[in-house]
Formats: sequence, C-alpha cells, structure tokens
Amino acid sequence: MRRPRQLGRRERMALILERDGAECVWCRRPLDDDTLVPATTEHLVPRIKGGPSWIENELAACRRCNGERGHRTPGEWFDECERRGWEPNRTVIVRALRSLQEAIAERGGQRRARPYIASQLRRLDVD
Repeated sequence: MRRPRQLGRRERMALILERDGAECVWCRRPLDDDTLVPATTEHLVPRIKGGPSWIENELAACRRCNGERGHRTPGEWFDECERRGWEPNRTVIVRALRSLQEAIAERGGQRRARPYIASQLRRLDVD
C-alpha cells in the first residue's frame, strides 16, 4: 500500500493561510513572507501536551506570538493577548479546536489531546 505524499512546509502554510486568513490568529498582524512578519506554524495543542502534527492542529501565527505563547493553553494565551490590547481571532481558534476534535474522533488515538481540547472548547466557545 502506497502512503500519500506529505505536504511540504510551504504547501502546508498555503493551505492554512487559505483556510484561516493571512493574519496572525493571536495579534491579527498581517502575515507575509516578503515583510517583517513571516507566518509560522502554530500548534494549537502543543505537541508536548499530546497534540498531533496534523494540519487540523496547525494555525498561522507570527513568530512573536508563537514564541511567546510557548506551552500555554490557547485559553491562557487568548487571555494574555486580550490583556495586551490585541483581539485574537476566537472564531478561527474555536473552529480549529472543533476540527481537530472531529479529526481525532475519525482517525482515533491522541488520548492525551482529547481532554485538553474539550477543556479549551469549554473555555473559549462562548456562543
């Protein structure tokens, strides 16, 4: 059985930017590799917390936000961004958490990530 070809970094980033928009999900600065604000891949559920390296677990963020967030939960970092006067994109973050939850239900595994995602959805999904 032949495995599907893995997407390269640029292809993954192009799909993420098309899906979520070309701005940092946390501070909303426009992302562009030709400017001083290049896009980085942000793992919504950090790998150290059981997050998979799936495109459903990846968002586009500026290098500053990606680095400063570290291993904080999306809810903790969301609160910190608001404290700084930024307006994080709650819609994209919640949509990504739901998409990841659905992907895990479909593919299985990721036992460590499941309760983490559920807790972040309870915290961030206020609709």
